[in-house]
Amino acid sequence: MHVTSEKRLDGGVLEREFTLGELGEVPGILWTPVSEPSAEVPLILLGHPPLGLDKMYARLAARARQAVADGFAAATIELPGSGVRPRVAVIDEARADMRRAMAAGEPVADDTVDRLVLPLVDRAVPEWQAALDALLALPGIGGPVGYSGGVISIGVRLAVVEPRLSAAVLFAGSLVPRAVFDEARRVTVPLHVLLQWDDEGNDRQASLDLFDAFGSEEKSLHANMGGHAGVPQYAGEGAARFFARHLK
Repeated sequence: MHVTSEKRLDGGVLEREFTLGELGEVPGILWTPVSEPSAEVPLILLGHPPLGLDKMYARLAARARQAVADGFAAATIELPGSGVRPRVAVIDEARADMRRAMAAGEPVADDTVDRLVLPLVDRAVPEWQAALDALLALPGIGGPVGYSGGVISIGVRLAVVEPRLSAAVLFAGSLVPRAVFDEARRVTVPLHVLLQWDDEGNDRQASLDLFDAFGSEEKSLHANMGGHAGVPQYAGEGAARFFARHLK
């Protein structure tokens, strides 16, 4: 892990940009308290859609500031094929097929969903784990670890394969391959799932079916009226209380 820049934000937050890998191929951002805490703080990994860290920065930074105010460190990494990273042809081709289907008012084929999501999950999850190795080696950051938001299929896979993950807040709505439903049955960490009831770009029933598939003994579904971008502020407050209960 190589820190490339750092700056202080309002509210006592230290923001550090970093890269992972010998060639620095995976950019990321870490947010921690400016003042050194008396004990190691838990870590929340901030997921996001594959739109690029530059486009997602304002929303990620707002979430990170709140996490630090709540007593956590927060971090994120650039997803494969996004932002400044090289494109992934199979994902780009599947995304084009998805957009053509949606523009024609047709359902997105299962094969298209698989080609769009599974290669992203296969690449992203090991990188999240490598980031976790590097972040937990830093002074002042310790477990437990939570995962919040982003592509729900990435969160499902990470919850299955990463034993250091103690709890997850997942945002329902991504196109989900059938194989991920099978993985969801193996998830055991506590879950807090947010669903926008009127999300114009996602299948509500598929989101409900995925929630039903989760194997966690503790799982809660929080559905709110409104479209994809209309998540109310109190939904974030509920997620903060969930992490406070499970990561401290």
